Amino acid sequence: MLIDSKEIIQKTGISRATLNNYIRLGIIPKPLVKRPDRTHGKTKKIGFFPQSVFDSINRVKTMKKEGMSIQEIAAIFAGEPGTHMEKMPGEIKREPEHITETRTIPRDVGQLTLSIDDIRTPAYLINYKFEIEWTNQTAEEEIFRHAVRQINDPGSRNIFRFLFYNETIFDLHMTYFKSRHSKEAIPRLYMNMEEKEIDFFNRSFDRSMELTKKELINQTYVDITKKDGSRESYRLYVTFFREGLFFLYERADTALDGAMEFLTNRSRVISDLLQRRMPVLINFCVIVADLQDSVRICAELPPEEYFELINQMRRKIEESFRKYYGVYGKHAGDGLVYYFLKDRDLRYITNSVDCALEIKGRMEKLSEEWRMRKKWDNGLYLNIGLNEGQEYFSALHPSANIEFTALGDTINYASRLSDLARNGAVFTTKNLVNRMDKEDRCRFIFGIRKKTSGGEVFVENTFSRVTDLLDVEDRRNTKIMDISALSVTEILGKASDHGWC
Repeated sequence: MLIDSKEIIQKTGISRATLNNYIRLGIIPKPLVKRPDRTHGKTKKIGFFPQSVFDSINRVKTMKKEGMSIQEIAAIFAGEPGTHMEKMPGEIKREPEHITETRTIPRDVGQLTLSIDDIRTPAYLINYKFEIEWTNQTAEEEIFRHAVRQINDPGSRNIFRFLFYNETIFDLHMTYFKSRHSKEAIPRLYMNMEEKEIDFFNRSFDRSMELTKKELINQTYVDITKKDGSRESYRLYVTFFREGLFFLYERADTALDGAMEFLTNRSRVISDLLQRRMPVLINFCVIVADLQDSVRICAELPPEEYFELINQMRRKIEESFRKYYGVYGKHAGDGLVYYFLKDRDLRYITNSVDCALEIKGRMEKLSEEWRMRKKWDNGLYLNIGLNEGQEYFSALHPSANIEFTALGDTINYASRLSDLARNGAVFTTKNLVNRMDKEDRCRFIFGIRKKTSGGEVFVENTFSRVTDLLDVEDRRNTKIMDISALSVTEILGKASDHGWC
């Protein structure tokens, strides 16, 4: 007698993901897919297995308790001839009209060929604000019914905006929303939410299921009503990542060969998804920091000491970036680029300034350590350019590491300000200072150094055009002249402790 997959899951306590994994590894045979009887409700197709799978699953549990890995267990089952050649019981009639042949996407044995580009069924990635960060065209057509990829504003890509037409799909996503958010968070999901929308959300929140068992990969079944009124059944995989949730729909009569193998290769999946993530237009601050005279320092130090210095410098200042929610960016040379994103931190401006000043202090200590160690007069200065703006923002993946980047004048200006700064100074734009309220501005000492007959004087709370700070005849300043008309200031330190302003 055959047993269905639901009964196996109920009696053995394993998850559907584990059951599929055992099938993929050859521990249990592939199911016979057929129409179930009326006891299964509206389920159109379900997999049936021989009774021997109970023995196989119990053996797996015993082997795991003995400390064996799943790969070792699979190898044992693979070495047992005839293990999965058991014939189906004679009383089960294999009538063609009740059996659906499972179509697969072919792949070479031992190779993981399924990729994001191979997926022809609906698939999309959302962050934990439930904004769509990537989607394929099939999901646009069958799930969202909207050209989502043409929308630049992240808030306008909130997934619930596109699901009001289907309560079932809406409630399904609400289940995952409930696993992280309270009901009070609903009005903050996106701007200008109407009262009737809030009511719809609240009703969905109350009736949607609780996510009782949160696995890395959750599976469920869902019926989608298409524009023409027809319905299609899907197996839905929902994969949890630090960056968000990945939804992959698999048609009930079509198996994506290698789907589970693909999803369990988590680093590759999220890397592929983030590479394709839609650029977003956001406000942010950027710090560009370059080591002064790095070429000369490299020439004076043995290679191992130079790399020791660079790595030590990076470790120290990266602590500050993490503390102030900085995001690592792409940069060439012996410097660093970090972004401070408004959508992650509402105090992104003041945090970027605090971070720059903390880095300045850390570099002063590091410089003194190396001065004592090498008995030299060289100072170690990280010249910092700081700017604020709004640009399109995305992620780059030149290797296994994730690097974020933004394109536009905001970054270019910060880079030129880093070139302008000398001896560890922190330069920023008048625009950034103006974006701070009075209370925040009072926390910092900023101004311009003026040369007088009596020497250099620091004039507080002032700005200057870049061209007025440069010797225009000096060829070294050629590229800085790109921002000659920009109004800038130097942030000297913190002022709040002294009661200034």
